[in-house]
Amino acid sequence: MNGHRGFSVLRSEAAGAVRTALVSAENLQLTLKTELSQEEQHLTPHTNGGPDETHTKGYCTEVNDDLKEMLESNKESLKLEAMKRVVGLIAKGKNASELFPAVVKNVASKNIELKKLVYVYLVRYAEEQQDLALLSISTFQRALKDPNQLIRASALRVLSSIRVPIIVPIMMLAIKEAASDMSPYVRKTSAHAIQKLYSLDQDQKELLIEVIEKLLKDKSTLVAGSVVMAFEEVCPDRIDLIHKNYRKLCNLLVDVEEWGQVVIISMLTRYARTQFTSPWKEDGVFDEHSERAFYESDEEKTRDETEAKPYMMDPDHRLLLRNTKPLLQSRNTAVVMSVAQLYWHLAPKNEVSIVTKSLVRLLRSHREVQYIVLQNIATMSIQRKGMFEPYMKSFYVRSTDATHIKSLKLEILTSLANEANISTILREFQTYVKSQDKQFAAGTIQAIGRCATNISEVTDTCLNGLVLLLSNRDETVVAESVVVIRKLLQTQPTQHSDIIKHMAKLFDNITVPMARASILWLMGEYCERVPKIAPDVLRKMAKSFTSEEDIVKLQTVNLAAKLYLTNSKQTKLLTQYILNLGKYDQNYDIRDRTRFIRQLIVPNDKNGALSKYAHRILLAPKPAPVLESAYKDRDRYQLGTLSHTINTKASGYLELSDWPAVAPDLSVRDVEVIEPLKEWAPSLGKTGKSKPAKSSDEKFYSDSGEEEKGSGSSEDGSSSSSSSSSSEESGSDAESCVEKNSSQSSEESDMSSSQSEKSSSESDSERKKRKTKTPLQKKTVKPTAKDGDSDENGNVAKEASSSSAEESSSDSESDSDSGTEHKKKTKSKAKPKVEVKSTKEVSLLDLGDFTPAPVTQLKSSVLSPSLLGDLEGLSLSNVSSTIQVSGPAFVPEKSHDLLHRMTGKGLSAQYQFPRQPCLYQPTMVSVQISLTNTTDHPLEQIHIGDRSPTGLNIHCFNTIECLEPEASVTVFMGIDFNDSTQAANFQLCTKEDHFSVSIQPAIGELFLPITMTELDFRKEQGKLLGMNESSATITMAAENMTSQPISRPVATVANLGVVPSGQDNVHRFAGKTASSGAVVLVTVELRESSTALITINTEKSVMGSMLLRDLKQALAQA
Repeated sequence: MNGHRGFSVLRSEAAGAVRTALVSAENLQLTLKTELSQEEQHLTPHTNGGPDETHTKGYCTEVNDDLKEMLESNKESLKLEAMKRVVGLIAKGKNASELFPAVVKNVASKNIELKKLVYVYLVRYAEEQQDLALLSISTFQRALKDPNQLIRASALRVLSSIRVPIIVPIMMLAIKEAASDMSPYVRKTSAHAIQKLYSLDQDQKELLIEVIEKLLKDKSTLVAGSVVMAFEEVCPDRIDLIHKNYRKLCNLLVDVEEWGQVVIISMLTRYARTQFTSPWKEDGVFDEHSERAFYESDEEKTRDETEAKPYMMDPDHRLLLRNTKPLLQSRNTAVVMSVAQLYWHLAPKNEVSIVTKSLVRLLRSHREVQYIVLQNIATMSIQRKGMFEPYMKSFYVRSTDATHIKSLKLEILTSLANEANISTILREFQTYVKSQDKQFAAGTIQAIGRCATNISEVTDTCLNGLVLLLSNRDETVVAESVVVIRKLLQTQPTQHSDIIKHMAKLFDNITVPMARASILWLMGEYCERVPKIAPDVLRKMAKSFTSEEDIVKLQTVNLAAKLYLTNSKQTKLLTQYILNLGKYDQNYDIRDRTRFIRQLIVPNDKNGALSKYAHRILLAPKPAPVLESAYKDRDRYQLGTLSHTINTKASGYLELSDWPAVAPDLSVRDVEVIEPLKEWAPSLGKTGKSKPAKSSDEKFYSDSGEEEKGSGSSEDGSSSSSSSSSSEESGSDAESCVEKNSSQSSEESDMSSSQSEKSSSESDSERKKRKTKTPLQKKTVKPTAKDGDSDENGNVAKEASSSSAEESSSDSESDSDSGTEHKKKTKSKAKPKVEVKSTKEVSLLDLGDFTPAPVTQLKSSVLSPSLLGDLEGLSLSNVSSTIQVSGPAFVPEKSHDLLHRMTGKGLSAQYQFPRQPCLYQPTMVSVQISLTNTTDHPLEQIHIGDRSPTGLNIHCFNTIECLEPEASVTVFMGIDFNDSTQAANFQLCTKEDHFSVSIQPAIGELFLPITMTELDFRKEQGKLLGMNESSATITMAAENMTSQPISRPVATVANLGVVPSGQDNVHRFAGKTASSGAVVLVTVELRESSTALITINTEKSVMGSMLLRDLKQALAQA
């Protein structure tokens, strides 16, 4: 009764507010016409502006008058055209507020398209002109009752965007009514409106929480993400609202839209940290017990459980982990990152590694995504090196990476370094030191220093290599090397007096202040080990003291003081001279230091007591510096958050709570079971054998040879998703199928879902139904403590869909991630190690692969004392890929005219395709351009200008500042043709002229040659049949029916690699498209009567047809 009375009061307040608003608006409208007419009179040439300003204002007034006439006409088409122009003016940043009265009149239009544009206009100007916006409120209230759900939702969206405090009761009433709407789309919009109303008036919090509580019980996947977002915004601390809806949210998660998934996963992560006990406490006992339980008898298992009392995971905790696992295959990087952070913060330590492959997959994405993912990987790799060590090759630096990406990859490689792989990493660092990016080269030297500190076996090797770098021409490299050597020498100074002497000899040639200061510090700290050299260095510094930087001067004063204490006979006068220079220095730090040192080391009557301790103060043994990662302390923030990225607590950040010592009551998540459901209990309760589900679960991210069994081997997650999604369309029992992984006391009571929910997921369900050839078996797993700890990884046995459903869903998302190349490389792991030349190993062109580098224990004898010398030839991996990019079989010398000298006013340009992998970007085709100046005067600033189509990705060559007469220059470009022969159009510009040019690729130039075995060729060909196969029969000359005449024309037409063949009459060629990496297979089979059958297999059927046409012509003419 109290709730009903409150609702009545709210309704009466809203009605009063509407009446007040309408009266005010009517009065305002009467006044407005007069004011507008006066403004129009003032916008005539009577203004004080210049002629241009007067003309512009007059033109704007004229345009507004035309738009007003169109908006007030009786024709819908004119009104619609006027509104399109008005929205266009708003998009250009022009003020269209004068049209507000004319626009408001069209709110009640029956034309939906016109009404949408009016809504867009009102949202834009409602906050600026609050009084005018009140005119439309009564119309929006009527629209909230409209039979069209789109109009109801749009009306609520605009109403909630009018930020006028006087209409808060109206908004509150509209949100409450919309929350009970039949349409899930309107309910979703009401969840969005909750956040807007809360930001306008936070006093409405309690009423809004009631609406949130009601919407949280909604069964529609369309509403779930929006209401959780409202929950996070309004009342993130009200965990009690989630209890009853926890299992439902877990089971609906896979079908919620992507951004809703991100919000729900983040909320459930915080929820789980408050409701479940830590799975990390007795993790060792947990692992050991799980492995024994798999093999031992029931009696032994029971006895061991009694003795060990291992950690038992809460079934709801396991439910969350199990239902988020399939989302690791999501196409949305934010979803994958959210699942990864959930596993990092919630999963047992032995299960966290399943997110590794998905995170590495994200490194193929855009630069911005790479940055965030690499930051999170850097934090993870510090605590758990083993997670990413098999994928070390994925973190090798590419030449096209930005500096901040390079630095992050360097950080990760340094964290992954251990005794087994340090040789490989140092070999990689050797290449990075030579980089033209000076900041990156300096970071590499610091990384070498960290490796030397962390791994004592390579300290000498790193030191010797850094000493060799001291002779580098680059000052930045030398300076950073000196700083790092100084830190390393502090760890074992007694053994390295030769290095200190060598650095003293190089002192005159080093100009970077930090490097000079580091050498002076070393001289002073270990002056007793170089007694002859240190005084001479001090003598040189006395000469140049006044011209040095402040940091060098300070170290010079320190060196003088230390030598005065240890070798006063030789350095007494020098020390006094330097102290006198410092006494009158312009920098007060240096003056203070000089005054302090003089009083400390030169005894007199006043400070005699202190000078006795001068030796102990200045020459005290210093602790060796600890070189730590910059990401060591970032784990205090939740992964994937803004706070983690900026390493500072951001506004709105919600900290993860610590695990509770004792788990709260489990029954709070139980819900009532409706009676009719009991009829189905016998069939739903049969879980069947858990072993098939277990094996399916294990191969979700398996790296073993089991991937050979089928192309869908890593599809367990998507199969689970398919099962969950397609079960929704079963009508009356949809909800029970969606939540089949929950406990019997979970949301199984909901026997039916709304028609709108079915329609929202209908297309997804139908698509998956077509994939599944037999109906999915409906099974439920009762989440008991035993199930929560059932297999080796702690995974509960998942529901098993029919085998045909799993097989028919092969070659989906996970195949697109790892690709067929990954499968071939996986199979080749068992082959014996083959030593490969270092030039092949350090090739940075093939770093997109996920081939895990083997982790083998290297003996210390492998590590030689020279970094730059003896690390040559180290093997990065003993895995030899069976499918990899190879060199071109043939490079045509034919060039094409890009710009004729007559058209180019003396500038001539020709291009050809060198058929080499593009260094700028793997998806680009490399183009070689020869520019010639045929004039008698130099051409300046030759560069690439505008290009079309606008989305074309071109890596331009650097601007040529000057091209002398009769001179030529060769440059390289990279063009991503997107697997199309469409011409790349751009402008070739000089300082004075612009010339439009075009590069038209032949179809054969869009491929990269690959090598593979005949067996692999047949396997790939078997996957590309049907519509992916094109073939034709041609007649050839009898003398051309041999191997050489066949290979030459094919290699001329297309950049393909030759595949070894065991048959004399069958010739095979293989390649892949440069942009998408799609495999292209060509077979030429020689037959009787001088005929040959050409067969092309590729998923790019259009490219296959074009290639077939060119090959037919080339082979027929050969």
